[in-house]
Amino acid sequence: MTLMSERTSQIAKDPRELVSSEVFDLLVADIMRYNHVTRHYAERLMGQALVFLKAHADLIKQAGNDPDAWIRIVPSVPVDEGWHAFLKRTKPYFEFGMEHAGSYLHHVPVMDDDIRSGAALARTVPILEATGYQVDMEFWEAGAGAGCCPPECSTIGD
Repeated sequence: MTLMSERTSQIAKDPRELVSSEVFDLLVADIMRYNHVTRHYAERLMGQALVFLKAHADLIKQAGNDPDAWIRIVPSVPVDEGWHAFLKRTKPYFEFGMEHAGSYLHHVPVMDDDIRSGAALARTVPILEATGYQVDMEFWEAGAGAGCCPPECSTIGD
């Protein structure tokens, strides 16, 4: 399924194509089971998690091994649930990282002023759109993003 993007007037790619249909179905089933949501919601959520991870992988590839060149993007709270579901499927998650970033995609929960202020989430959305994949703004609107880390979390590794 493709949708017309209001911002770019181009056909957005379906994020389901980033993984096999078997992996996508497993992840959707996991989200439904862990979060007690409908299939439709779980499919949309997993799609946005995949768009986020693709954007994250693209940034890692662009920056190479230079952490000072990294642009940090963050998942929204619901999208982070999709990321966690994918992490639990270690083999396909590892394969995704290797295919799209050339490395494992680490998940390091942090909470800092950049996230609390909404600046990180605002910076994330245009980077997601640049992937060419469908961005479902319901999952990225202000208030949807605070990271998965509680406020008392250390910012070490940030």
